[in-house]
Amino acid sequence: MIGNYINGARVTDDSAPTAEIFDPALGAVTGQVQLSSAQATRDAIANAAKAFETWSKITPLNRSRILFKFKDLMEANIDELANLISREHGKVESDAKGELTRGLEVVEFACGIPHLQKGEHSRNVGRNVDSHSLMTPLGVCAGITPFNFPAMVPMWMFPIALATGNTFILKPSEKNPSISIRMAELLTQAGLPDGVFNVVQGGKESVDEILENCQVEAVSFVGSTPIAEYIYQKGSQYGKRVQALGGAKNHMVVMPDADISQVTGALMGAAYGSAGERCMAISVAVAVGDEVADALVAQLSDELQTMKVGPGYGVSEENEMGPLVTEAHLEKVKGYIAAGKAEGATLLVDGREHDVTKTSSGYFLGGTLFDHVSKEMSIYQEEIFGPVLCVMRVKSLDEAIGLINDHEFGNGTSIFTQNGMASREFSDQIQVGMVGINVPIPVPMAFHSFGGWKRSLFGPLHMHGSDGVRFFTRMKTITTRWPHVSQVTSDFIMPTMK
Repeated sequence: MIGNYINGARVTDDSAPTAEIFDPALGAVTGQVQLSSAQATRDAIANAAKAFETWSKITPLNRSRILFKFKDLMEANIDELANLISREHGKVESDAKGELTRGLEVVEFACGIPHLQKGEHSRNVGRNVDSHSLMTPLGVCAGITPFNFPAMVPMWMFPIALATGNTFILKPSEKNPSISIRMAELLTQAGLPDGVFNVVQGGKESVDEILENCQVEAVSFVGSTPIAEYIYQKGSQYGKRVQALGGAKNHMVVMPDADISQVTGALMGAAYGSAGERCMAISVAVAVGDEVADALVAQLSDELQTMKVGPGYGVSEENEMGPLVTEAHLEKVKGYIAAGKAEGATLLVDGREHDVTKTSSGYFLGGTLFDHVSKEMSIYQEEIFGPVLCVMRVKSLDEAIGLINDHEFGNGTSIFTQNGMASREFSDQIQVGMVGINVPIPVPMAFHSFGGWKRSLFGPLHMHGSDGVRFFTRMKTITTRWPHVSQVTSDFIMPTMK
């Protein structure tokens, strides 16, 4: 039974309702997770608020040392951690290790907090007057995270929150709760004081308590756009600082001068890696010209015939793609495939017919490829979040840019070309938050910030990097004068510096 992690220990509640945990590769129940009540969530928040009183006074250097130790422990246990992710999410273990590595890059960034949280200083802003700023912690912060990256996305949030002196409540997805508990245990083993990092399993009741509770100062969220908008609006209504990352429909523009073999290899990983369950997955390839499109779909079709789909763990030769996370999500993605065909797109490769679905009870779906997709189709308008790639045909780069800019989402995009001017024009004109030039998935490194535009992000600040430090701190500016003699006259005008 998976419960909460509160005040440095696992906590279970026999009276709490439960949800089933599935192994997606087996299609079988492997455990239960308890869903916290509002009161249990409230108790966790109260513990974090009490811990803040002392944790916020720990020096940045000593907070950093705990994070260094945590990083070492995560790396020492990476095989176990990757296996936990594979068994509850379904992704292959090498992909799970990649997720852990990208998350640990944020931990490395947060270890530099003695430098990142220095603030600013100006001497003699006026005669014998100095000003300096302090980047102070907020208090109790919370992260509400999705199923698709159960380790990496929390590590986009809590390392910086903890490093800057805050305490943290993590509300992970109930679909894969185990990795969050192990990370909490490793933080405790690294020396993090009790109550500083807490895990609350739960559903909407827990989320609403986090959003409404006056002791929570900031909420960070990653998930679908409707829920992101709800989190942002309700959290803001209750006076919280909120960053809420939503959905995506990421396009890759393929120019006539692109190397089609290189593009095909990039698209196979970007569209079908992790079964397409990535907010940065490329789900639309925009081919400039029919000749480019014809060559691209021919190579993709061939590659999909040999792509290895199967369990993410326990195999002698690793598969390239694992199952989808739940049976309900599998049926949803199958529904999009049926809709795309009904709407008139050309279904070149139907993942529903992949051999693995005939021999396994898991939630498997092969890679799917559509050609001649148009912008009014649901498979183009909506985020499918599965191994489905749509190919669209345009006549020019300008048409491709217009197509992407017209979409409601603006998370990530890329262009493959050998033309520097085309890539510059694309970078300048595209209305998307993260752009790749001959890079299929342009996820920024930890010392830059991650986030989209338009309805892919609610709130002014992106995650990790400099925006992450700003999100988890508030600025206090202090102006100081030490006069030689006491001031003997009253001043009734706006003070100015001379």
